[in-house]
Amino acid sequence: MEWIALLAAGVCEWGWPVGLKLGWSENGAHWPWLGFAVLCMAASGAFLLVAQRRIAMGTAYAVWTGIGAVGTFVLGILIFGEAATAARFFSVGLIVAGIVGLKIASK
Repeated sequence: MEWIALLAAGVCEWGWPVGLKLGWSENGAHWPWLGFAVLCMAASGAFLLVAQRRIAMGTAYAVWTGIGAVGTFVLGILIFGEAATAARFFSVGLIVAGIVGLKIASK
């Protein structure tokens, strides 16, 4: 159950950078997107709280931020047309390797 909560926390981490990116433009603030960002932050923190009941804090935090980083990397490419270079994918692969390693080591 805690690992599912941690996964949900990481997925919620994807929402707030997207909400912040879409929440401000040259025309000013877009409050619905900024509200979405705040909602995602709160949900992410709540799921992390649940996950840390049984998962070591350092492991939970590293996995949480890793899922968030990898997800926002992919969304940046798919939604915002950010660079999809081999070096960037290699670097994200290192993050994924760290997440998998922490999951394996937590048993």
